[in-house]
Amino acid sequence: MKTLKNTLLLAFLFVAVQVSAQTDKETTTKLVDAKTLVFNATTALPMANMDLNRVMARFPGGQGSGAIQLSGSQYQLIIAKDSVEAYLPYYGRAFSANIGSTDSGIKFKSKDFTYKTDKKKKGGWLITIKPKDVKDVQTLTLSVGEKGYAVLNVTSTYRQPIAFNGFISEPAAPSNNTPAK
Repeated sequence: MKTLKNTLLLAFLFVAVQVSAQTDKETTTKLVDAKTLVFNATTALPMANMDLNRVMARFPGGQGSGAIQLSGSQYQLIIAKDSVEAYLPYYGRAFSANIGSTDSGIKFKSKDFTYKTDKKKKGGWLITIKPKDVKDVQTLTLSVGEKGYAVLNVTSTYRQPIAFNGFISEPAAPSNNTPAK
């Protein structure tokens, strides 16, 4: 009985998170037009599915579906008019290693990039970002639906491509926690 209650509670929380992630069409349009938004990754979809499936199948209860659920809201792509900042995990095969680096994620800050928005025929937008001052990431392609759900595809120079499912939101307002004099 306790397991049933826990399962129902978990299902309710999952549905509540999914419902809160949706935005209305006007808010989504405003964010895309302003070129200021945050992509919050909820699922990683690596391209190395066969290798990943073998590893995931060894975990207790592992299904080996190829999708990796990301917990929390710490994995983001932050887009502003003058910068792009990424903090995303990476799962897949690298063709070249960064010597002396222990960081394997997709983490960068770019001030020099191109930003192109195309309206899709069936609704939504396709945003293409090409950082010029980041050597590993070639293209970030963000496909945004009218309700705020999005898919981010990252094409890299030295790694296999990876995709992320998630949603967009407004950037957090900067806090004014400076002490008064």
